[in-house]
Amino acid sequence: MKRTFDVLLAICVGLILLVPIMMVALCVRLTSVGPIFYWSERVGKHNRLFRMPKFRSMRTDTPAVATHLLAEPDQYLTPIGSFLRRSSLDELPQIWSILRGEMSFVGPRPALFNQEDLIALRTQYGLHVLTPGLTGWAQINGRDELPIPEKVELDREYLQRRSMWFDLQILWLTVVKVLRRDGVSH
Repeated sequence: MKRTFDVLLAICVGLILLVPIMMVALCVRLTSVGPIFYWSERVGKHNRLFRMPKFRSMRTDTPAVATHLLAEPDQYLTPIGSFLRRSSLDELPQIWSILRGEMSFVGPRPALFNQEDLIALRTQYGLHVLTPGLTGWAQINGRDELPIPEKVELDREYLQRRSMWFDLQILWLTVVKVLRRDGVSH
């Protein structure tokens, strides 16, 4: 049922947001050199790697690490990068990963390929069996500000509580957080 919900919602959201997606793509192209999309190597279900698209908000010479680990992340932002991140518009291309079945709307955020500590802890607690999500319980409870053990504990809570109703609550809280721009630092 969750997969069917994901596909139907992804199609609906994709159609509703088609014009804004095209406008963001055009803005990325016109304001910086490089591709429109940034394809990030991520860890998916059962620790399989997949390439997750985002609208490119950082320069092409940015190191491939989590943004909060950069010494001065603002120096790498494109002219519209900060806006894309604050508004979470950079995440819209992940609808593609949801349609492909590599992601769900709700689940633990997919780790970067080089976040070995996060991957190991998630595997230790059996969280690697979950499909990663566009948003998740940890995402709405602190995002990147959370230390890895707290993030994993929230992911464990999601695993225990997961249901369609809980997913709908998380989606609603995500919309509220995005509109308030809570937890966005770059």
